[in-house]
Amino acid sequence: MSWLVLQAICSVIGWYSLYATLCQLNRTHGYEWNCRLVTLTHGILIICLSAYVGFIDGPWPFTHPGSPNTSLQVQVLCLSLGYFIFDMCWCVYFQTEGAVMLAHHMLSTLGIIMALALGESATEVNAVIFGSEITNPILQARWFLREIGQYRTLAGDMVDFFFVVLYTGVRIGVGAWLLYCELMSPKPLWIVKFGGVAMYVVSWLFMIKIIKFTWRRSREKYQMWKKRSTFVQDSVTNGHLKVQ
Repeated sequence: MSWLVLQAICSVIGWYSLYATLCQLNRTHGYEWNCRLVTLTHGILIICLSAYVGFIDGPWPFTHPGSPNTSLQVQVLCLSLGYFIFDMCWCVYFQTEGAVMLAHHMLSTLGIIMALALGESATEVNAVIFGSEITNPILQARWFLREIGQYRTLAGDMVDFFFVVLYTGVRIGVGAWLLYCELMSPKPLWIVKFGGVAMYVVSWLFMIKIIKFTWRRSREKYQMWKKRSTFVQDSVTNGHLKVQ
């Protein structure tokens, strides 16, 4: 256990050191810009690592929930735990996130600690982290596009589209399948199953926000298209501009 604590502490120090270095290198940008660069780095890194651990190295999370932790799973979870501790402390200090996002961070942190302490169920916890982080790079890209004034472009539309598709397909669709396998399996402890249900509920809270956003964005696009069509019809007759 002391070795696990040491790995988690080293991970926290590592992520904070990366953040501090970026703040020194990018002094023209704010603290959130540099924090989101750390978030983007973690997202890309953990997607690759958790995908390898869960779908190549094994065991398969849909058929072996509750399996004993492997050394590689433990290392990946410790790396991610350090990031979640760092990011949650940053969000609380700067008060940048709402209750739902903080709940997501808290549940992710507790879920990793639980799997490490029990010595089992890292298989499904790793899969949950993969599903949670797979939309992270797209979410950060959306934020950076807004910051540089390029969100109201085709790039912004593509980012929103892929985010909605990935979130719905992976976190809601595949997440439901994983949760079903978790609940039906006799191996995982009840506290692990309860944590899985809690994470899926949080995913649906985000999904409700995404549905509202998608509806509002679609209406905006429709109104813009309608105005543009009306302008063209009022300005052009038989291919020539109207003469007032």
